[in-house]
Amino acid sequence: MKLTLGGTPMVRSLTRIAAALALLLSTAVIGLVGTAAPASADGCYTWSRTLAQGSSGSDVRQLQIRVSGYPAYGAVLALDGSYGPATKAAVKRFQQAYGLTADGIAGPQTYSKLYALQDNDCTPANFSYGELNRCNSSWSGGAVSASTAKANALVTMWKLQALRHALGDRAIYVNSGFRSYSCNSAVGGSSNSRHLYGDAADLAAGSHGFCTIAKRARYHGFNMILGPGYPNHNDHVHLAAPSSRYWSASTCGI
Repeated sequence: MKLTLGGTPMVRSLTRIAAALALLLSTAVIGLVGTAAPASADGCYTWSRTLAQGSSGSDVRQLQIRVSGYPAYGAVLALDGSYGPATKAAVKRFQQAYGLTADGIAGPQTYSKLYALQDNDCTPANFSYGELNRCNSSWSGGAVSASTAKANALVTMWKLQALRHALGDRAIYVNSGFRSYSCNSAVGGSSNSRHLYGDAADLAAGSHGFCTIAKRARYHGFNMILGPGYPNHNDHVHLAAPSSRYWSASTCGI
């Protein structure tokens, strides 16, 4: 259960923490990342093998979702289940961000950090489905199916988690996420708003400032960044993931 929105959770699962510590101890004994199956350590998803460039499968895609916020400046990581050079580079950036051995190989140390970062519903520790959907709990009525909208929101949350970490692990506040057509109309959203797809989030400035958020978001997998200087966006930063890039925040030099 999360007790804050985008901030520091006040309650953590003792079971998950104990399991993660056990995994770290086993890693210390092994000494090197090997091919042995990592121990089960999370109620959401557990990887059963070490992954590296050349691997493929649904477990690779699960990894890609969680490192989707580390694709480098202006890039977006494909969630295709194929562990290619871009995935290796994203894993390496994730490892560097958290002080792990940065070899681009996903093994026990990397999984241990991911287990510590995610809750049992697979959302990252500092964001929740409720935070990304204040429209309706069914995720229906948008431009895509409810399951797709919810899946898109999950990827967005992992990108926001990466952005939050890059900004010093200080809280990021989401004002708006998924919208059905009726919710979108009620707030005066554009007819083709990315909020209808579940992959958009409007952020308040919080302690960071709009331009700080907008500039940093360029490194964390967002194809759409709209902020101060773009019409009707002086009071928030809009981040989304359409198929092509569109960045506009002229006040911030974007």
